[in-house]
Amino acid sequence: MPGAAVTEYEVVIVGGGPAGLASALFLTALRPDLTDRVVVLERAKYPREKFCAGGIGARADKLLESAGVTVDVPSVQLSSIAFRCQHGERVGREPEIGRVVRRKEFDHELARQVMARGVELLEGAPLTRLWRRAGRVMLSTPRGELSARVVIGADGVGSLVRRSLGLSATRYRAQALEVDTEPVSSDLPRDTILFDVTRRELPGYYWDFPTLVEGRELMCRGVYLLKGAAQAGEADIQAVLAEELAARGLDLSRCRQKRYAERGFEAHVPMSAPQVLLVGEAAGIDPISGEGIAQAIQYGHTAASYLAARLTGSVSSDDLRFEDWPRAVRGSSVGRDLRVRSLGVELFYGRWRDTIERFVLRYPDFLQVGMRHFGGKPWGRANLLRVASASLLHTTRALALGDDVERGLMSLG
Repeated sequence: MPGAAVTEYEVVIVGGGPAGLASALFLTALRPDLTDRVVVLERAKYPREKFCAGGIGARADKLLESAGVTVDVPSVQLSSIAFRCQHGERVGREPEIGRVVRRKEFDHELARQVMARGVELLEGAPLTRLWRRAGRVMLSTPRGELSARVVIGADGVGSLVRRSLGLSATRYRAQALEVDTEPVSSDLPRDTILFDVTRRELPGYYWDFPTLVEGRELMCRGVYLLKGAAQAGEADIQAVLAEELAARGLDLSRCRQKRYAERGFEAHVPMSAPQVLLVGEAAGIDPISGEGIAQAIQYGHTAASYLAARLTGSVSSDDLRFEDWPRAVRGSSVGRDLRVRSLGVELFYGRWRDTIERFVLRYPDFLQVGMRHFGGKPWGRANLLRVASASLLHTTRALALGDDVERGLMSLG
C-alpha cells in the first residue's frame, strides 16, 4: 500500500489463538509498560470456529490463573482417561485433571480478557506479507501496514510467519478428522476421555471426548493420524472413522466432518530468526497425541518470560537475534514435556508398540502419572519412583543391551 501510514509497535503477535493470546497476556503482566505497544493480529473475527477436540489439561488453567485470568466457558469436567488397545482397556481416575471446551467459545473469552487488560487486538487482519526494513520487521495486512521491533509467530500449523522466514519443515505432521454426534449407550461416563489405539495400521488413535455444543451434551469423535513415524502408513482416516461410528450405530455420512492438520515438535528444528520467534503450533506441539491447547498457553508464558527480560530501551535489533530461543524452549517446562513426547514417538508408534501397550495395561502408575501431569498436579513420589526407577530404567537397559523389551518389562512384575 504505497504511501499508507505504518503503525509502529514494540511487539506484533500474529495469531489470536491460545498461543498468541497467552503471549500477550503474560508479556503485559510481566511488563505493563509494554501494554499499549503490543498488538495481536487475528485473521478472522471472534467468535470464530476452530476445529479441535477441545481437551485442555488443568495445568493450562492453573497457569492462566497465575496471571489472574479464569476462562469461564461451558465445559465438560474430566476426572478419567481410558486407554484401549488390542490387549484390553485401562481406565485411570484422578479428580479435576482438565476439561473439554469448544475453541469458538474458549478463544473468544480469552481474547476478551486480553483486550480488557488494554492490549490491542485487530480482528479480520490476516498477515499477507512479512519482510525487514531498517532494523524493523514489517507486516502487511488488509487493515494496513505495521512495523515491529519483535514479532511472535503464533499463526498455527500453516504459519505464514514460519514460511516467510524460510524455516525448514518439521518431520512430524498429523491429520485429524472429527465429528460431533449424539451419545450412545456404549459410551464411557462423561467425565472420561477415550484413546483407542487398537488399529495397528494407524500410527495414531481413535478418540471419544464428551463435549457441550450450545448446551447439548454431545460426543466429539475423531481419528488422529501421525505422519513421519517409522511405521507411518497411509491409513484412510475417513474410512477408519466411518467404521468406528458404524460400530456405535452411527452414520458418518450424516455428520458434519471437520478435518485439520497439526505440526509435531522437534527439538532441533529452527523456531526463530532475528527479531522473530515462533510459539504454539507454528513451532510444534505433541506429536504422539496432538495435544495443543495447554502447550500453546505454556509456550505463551515461556515467550513472555523470554522477551520481558530482553525488551529494554538500550537493546538494539542486533541484540534481538533470538538464536537462543530454541534453547530457552527446550529448557522450559513445555519444552521438556515436548522433548520427551518427541522421543517417545518411535516407541508408541514403532516396532515396540505392542510392548508399550501391554506395559500401559500392566502398570497403572504409568497412566496415573500421565493424568496428574495433564492436570498440573505433582506426580506423586510413590508413582514417580515406581514408573521412573522401575519401568523406564529396566526398559532402557533392555533396549541398550538388545534384549527383548517384553522380557525386560515383564521382569518388573
